[in-house]
Amino acid sequence: MFNGINSIEDRWVVAANAGSRRHKKCIGRLALYLLPLIALLVAWSVNPYVEYVLNLVLIYVLVTVGFNVILGNTGQLAFASVVFFGVGAYTTSILIYHLHWPFWVTIIPAGVVSCLFAIAMSAPALRGVRSFYLAMLTLAFVELMRWIYVNAESLTLGSGGISLSAPTLFGYTLDTEFKKFAFFLAIVVILVKATSNLLRSRIGRAFMAVRDNELAAAGVGISAAQYVVLGFGWGGFVIGIAGSLYAGHVQLVSPDAFSVTELILHFAMVIVGGIGSLAGSVLGAAVLSTIPEAAQQWPGVAELFLGGAIMIVLLFVPRGLISLLDRHVPILRDRYHGGD
Repeated sequence: MFNGINSIEDRWVVAANAGSRRHKKCIGRLALYLLPLIALLVAWSVNPYVEYVLNLVLIYVLVTVGFNVILGNTGQLAFASVVFFGVGAYTTSILIYHLHWPFWVTIIPAGVVSCLFAIAMSAPALRGVRSFYLAMLTLAFVELMRWIYVNAESLTLGSGGISLSAPTLFGYTLDTEFKKFAFFLAIVVILVKATSNLLRSRIGRAFMAVRDNELAAAGVGISAAQYVVLGFGWGGFVIGIAGSLYAGHVQLVSPDAFSVTELILHFAMVIVGGIGSLAGSVLGAAVLSTIPEAAQQWPGVAELFLGGAIMIVLLFVPRGLISLLDRHVPILRDRYHGGD
């Protein structure tokens, strides 16, 4: 009799706990859906300089999301994000400056060209180049691309860069920071959602299988080469779109913007936010993309802060800042584990 009562009580406790978890998850999902609206309201209520910084945050969210797919989800130590970022920015700039295309028409081509560069850069990984060797190879490619930006003057206008006018959307000029923010936010929401769906799909699970153990993945019929190429391609596409938005935002694309220092910023965003975490990518970009702007009047402080942030996170919070939140917000935990 008492066993029956205890059993019923246990069932009620289990059901209550399950209901509480579902309730928290629903609240978390509702909060995620409301974030774009909240972001719009915040951008509308602040001054133009803060709006300018918020636009940079949106751009770096895409950079970090794309870089994390390559680095965190497929496990490829390829420091090529700044290459894809620069290729996307220069593709948009060249199409606008030389061919007089509208800004909005150049966004997808910028992503596609960066995707093709990313697929080409996955070739060393397919040939078995891994770990620090792949990292050094991609770092060398960063400097090679900067040399091309400087010396291909007929296309890139050399070290002075390409100056652009205000971006347009269907003939409508985005001449204020808030107008650009609304447009950029729509693109970011679409690409982050698409990446989330990708990571929750069979392809995303294959990415993580390749990351964790290529031999075991091959044993269950997963082609590491195929998914490495897919990971590079999607990451390059997303980062290329970010580069296109960057060109439309700053309206001056020059080689100095795509240096190793910029790469360190990208890497710091991934590590500080949470490697392999979609929510961590957004968090890392939001936290660290504001540092260079805030530290402009103190040369060298931004680099010092980024280096210190990476060291502190690696030593004390190796899963990134998102690990401090995901235990309390189940919807973030799902993103951290890549959609398990």
